[in-house]
Amino acid sequence: MHILLVEDDLPLARSLVKALGREGFTTNHVATGAEALMTAKTDTPELVILDLGLPDMDGLDVLRKMNQGTRPLPVLVLTARDTIKDKVSGLNLGADDYLAKPFDMAELFARLRALERRTALLQTVKIAIGPVVLDTSTQEVEVDGELVDLTRRELMLLKTLMENSGRVLSRDKLEARIYGWDEELASNSIEVHIHNLRKKVPAGFIKTVRGVGYSIQALQT
Repeated sequence: MHILLVEDDLPLARSLVKALGREGFTTNHVATGAEALMTAKTDTPELVILDLGLPDMDGLDVLRKMNQGTRPLPVLVLTARDTIKDKVSGLNLGADDYLAKPFDMAELFARLRALERRTALLQTVKIAIGPVVLDTSTQEVEVDGELVDLTRRELMLLKTLMENSGRVLSRDKLEARIYGWDEELASNSIEVHIHNLRKKVPAGFIKTVRGVGYSIQALQT
């Protein structure tokens, strides 16, 4: 799952990014409300962890603006504000969960997994293109009715391509979906993942558009 972390406490943010990475989440971090709103538009995450005490604007305003679009984002509010009034305000503005600081990492992970499952149930559960079927709820992939074993990044890459079938996605766009901003990666990381993924899906399923990127066509022959 691709997470946007909005937190101005840099030591806490760094530790959260590392901990979330160990749990299999890809996390991008910003420290201000303005950055959060811009990132939500240009590199839409699947879930947002939002601190309310931001330096440039109130986190509740960020939450309200994030939920003005046609597709509200799942948001877990993470904050030192733990009064009933603050919780009610956050939930009324569209927050899906509320965790007060200080918190236990295990509880945060459990709440994120619950939100992940809940979000999957609200979205299209299966994406089917030709002989390839991806179940977004179970994170399983079948090719011609047989389960295929994919690594986490291969699964994220395939999911991104299938969700955008018919569109050409650049290497930079794909990297943004499967890697956090602060992760070190080799210059040919996407090419390596594509190469390995092609061994597990039908020939020609993933097409290369030279000089542009990669795509999966909605209609396969």
